[in-house]
Amino acid sequence: MRFLGFLFLLLAASAQAGDIGAPDNMLKPIKASAHCYYVQGLAGAASSANQGFMSNAGFVVTPAGVVVFDSLGTPVLAEGLIRAIRKVTSQPIKRVIVSHYHADHIYGLQAFKAIGAEIWAHQGGKEYLASEEAPLRMKQRREDLFPWVDEKTRLLSADRWLSGDENFELGGLHFSLHHVGPAHSSEDMAMLVKEDGVLFTGDLIFKGRVPYVGDADSAAWLKALDRLATLKPSYLIPGHGAAAPDAAATLQFTRQYLQYLRQTMGRAVENFVPFEEAYAGTSWKKYEKMPAFHEANRSNAYNTYLLMEKESIERPK
Repeated sequence: MRFLGFLFLLLAASAQAGDIGAPDNMLKPIKASAHCYYVQGLAGAASSANQGFMSNAGFVVTPAGVVVFDSLGTPVLAEGLIRAIRKVTSQPIKRVIVSHYHADHIYGLQAFKAIGAEIWAHQGGKEYLASEEAPLRMKQRREDLFPWVDEKTRLLSADRWLSGDENFELGGLHFSLHHVGPAHSSEDMAMLVKEDGVLFTGDLIFKGRVPYVGDADSAAWLKALDRLATLKPSYLIPGHGAAAPDAAATLQFTRQYLQYLRQTMGRAVENFVPFEEAYAGTSWKKYEKMPAFHEANRSNAYNTYLLMEKESIERPK
């Protein structure tokens, strides 16, 4: 019996390993403009069912090379993205811009590094790499997303750390990088491709699912959204969900969710209502049927409650 059990485990592991290439079937580039493409992750949280493919990544094809925005959440996904790019162009992949140092956007960096791409990120990412959270998240992902995240998956530092906004040109296209953090994270970067009017936002924008707020500064996040609006993009590619030509409407979903969290949890803090009572007494009807609601909404509300307490204490009397 023990032998049969061991044999079953071997067969299961082999079958799972055989599925490692499956994400290629999902990594189909969507053309957003003359030069810009993206792949759209599945809705919901990272899981073995979606193989960690739950965030977006994009790329811009120029006559002098390719600029990639984010690297997806596993090395296997990143390798699939590289193959997808190769189906669109034979131009070399020159640069990867990191929107922020969260697992679903950076675990694929090593695949791009292996082909000689240069990694750019805001220097706030250094704090994440040195934090206690980074190895804990890696351990959790190795357990939840094995074999797509395994002992060979590693965290990479940027080749160039940016201290703020940055502009560059490649192949006649002009790129502007905008540091608008701290918002969703301390190092949030957005990328505007000026000739195409396409804005890659990372997780400053979510569409079609409940955002992940975590311990973010939601007040600063709302200001970051206002700044993105001033860029007047004609096409917006979020960190999660479908891209949209109506940038203003797409910005509104994330803005309204953050405002609702702050209004409901802020009112509870002002009235000294305990969190459990406040959460139970809040209507989540608008969001409860959306992907990632059960995984994210309660922690979003709790962290917002704590933030509103902090803001209340720090507010001048």
